[in-house]
Amino acid sequence: MPDLRNWLESCELCPNFCRVNRLKGNRGRCRLASELVVSSANLHYGEEPVLVGRGGSGTIFFTCCNLKCVFCQNYDISQLDHGRQVDGEELVRIMLALQDRGAENINLVTPTHQAAQIFEAVKKARRQGLQLPIVYNCGGYENPEFLRDLDGLVQIYMPDFKYGNDEAGLKYSGVSAYSSWCRKALLEMHRQVGDLQTDQRGVATRGLLVRHLVLPNRLADSREVIDFLVWSVSRATYLNIMDQYHPAFHASEHEGLRRRVFRQEIEEVVQYARDSGMTRFIF
Repeated sequence: MPDLRNWLESCELCPNFCRVNRLKGNRGRCRLASELVVSSANLHYGEEPVLVGRGGSGTIFFTCCNLKCVFCQNYDISQLDHGRQVDGEELVRIMLALQDRGAENINLVTPTHQAAQIFEAVKKARRQGLQLPIVYNCGGYENPEFLRDLDGLVQIYMPDFKYGNDEAGLKYSGVSAYSSWCRKALLEMHRQVGDLQTDQRGVATRGLLVRHLVLPNRLADSREVIDFLVWSVSRATYLNIMDQYHPAFHASEHEGLRRRVFRQEIEEVVQYARDSGMTRFIF
């Protein structure tokens, strides 16, 4: 198993490819060096039912982000950097404590930019008795080469697939080639874990679960997202078509994002998924 912290010497954890030496304290676009910074950790009951089960999803929210989404609803964590520094041993204790409290899984929220440090802690937690599935809950802007080093460490991948085109990713999330990199990452994720599997209780044990937030005025290019999932990943991809967009953070500065999404816009995406033959989607 590779030493994941080696990725921090010239950081290419994500497609920002900052290539700074984070082990020496240098910082890239995510504004972190080699430290672990956590915003919160608790049992969460607001995730997808397949993650929540009866015990709740053991969510750990990591501070900062490799994206700069103008409409981020967790901007206090992702952009304002509210959180506290922990070491690897404390992160191990957090995971084991969530397991002791009855969590169905360990849900790593926005882990990408801290993933090298996080998964070194995951390995230690496994040796100390962690048995729960690990959920990699990310924004979708991933380097598939790094993901290959996570093969066997992640049981459930849960990426956002925010946009069906690269232009929107640059305009609204501040990164280049978002859709292109997300597609490559999804293929690697699916290669590792396949379609979502559940136990006899209907709780996820392994596989891919994709989230897509519908934006007003068709700005997310949702049809392209669905087409890729159907024709390139799997028609049985578990897709959450999300309807909770509201103008948060800097969204009001962008004309097309200044209002909530209309019910008709949600229904249009749902119908397109249905007509495309997707068999496992929720909304």
